[in-house]
Amino acid sequence: MKAAGLATTPFRTRAVVWAVIGAGLSLVLIANMHLVYVALVSQPDCVAHVRGGEGVADHGKFSAARSSCTPR
Repeated sequence: MKAAGLATTPFRTRAVVWAVIGAGLSLVLIANMHLVYVALVSQPDCVAHVRGGEGVADHGKFSAARSSCTPR
């Protein structure tokens, strides 16, 4: 005869495994939703860079392919 406690052990183990998987997926989903929200809402300030046609690319200077910042 089987003990009453042993019959529920596989069910409890499966329930715990699925709960951990669900919690992990929820955490990843919430983190990605936050990243998408921040990307859509934030508008970073313009940073100093060499504009296209100004200067050369040597000496460690890079230029933006298409700048969305207006010159000051």
